[in-house]
Amino acid sequence: MRRAELLMAIAMAIFSAYLMWMSAKLPIGWVPGRGPGGGSFPFWLSFAMLICTVWIIVRWFRRTTPQSRSSEPFFDSRSLTLVLLVIGALVTMVGSIYFIGVYGALPLFFVFYMRFLGRHSWAKTMTLALAAPVITFFFFEILLHITLPKGATETLFYPLYDIFM
Repeated sequence: MRRAELLMAIAMAIFSAYLMWMSAKLPIGWVPGRGPGGGSFPFWLSFAMLICTVWIIVRWFRRTTPQSRSSEPFFDSRSLTLVLLVIGALVTMVGSIYFIGVYGALPLFFVFYMRFLGRHSWAKTMTLALAAPVITFFFFEILLHITLPKGATETLFYPLYDIFM
């Protein structure tokens, strides 16, 4: 467990630095009259991820977390099964975006992940599954003017564009 934590933190730090470098090829600041530059969100999210990975490495050296003191194996069979289920669900979600769009794939993923893997109540599951696409729509489509794929549901959004744009 201890070695896996350090190796994963180092790998994520390298990946974060790479993403920052690649996204800095586009404007990362505010573009007057247009909003954030094309590299802004990837750059700053990668920067935040780099800070977090550095903090994980510091805590690893200090041995302040249970994982940094553990000699247990990183994966047992149950953990591996859960990881494979989540990977399968994510691949299915990304693949379904082409057909049902982000706003259809996102709630389906949350229902599977929260209700069937996380065993959360239907109230919590449905609250997040319905709120996430609405918040995502207003954040990307209305606030940032970034169009996300809608698949077969595209025509359902025309009235919203008429209202908000």
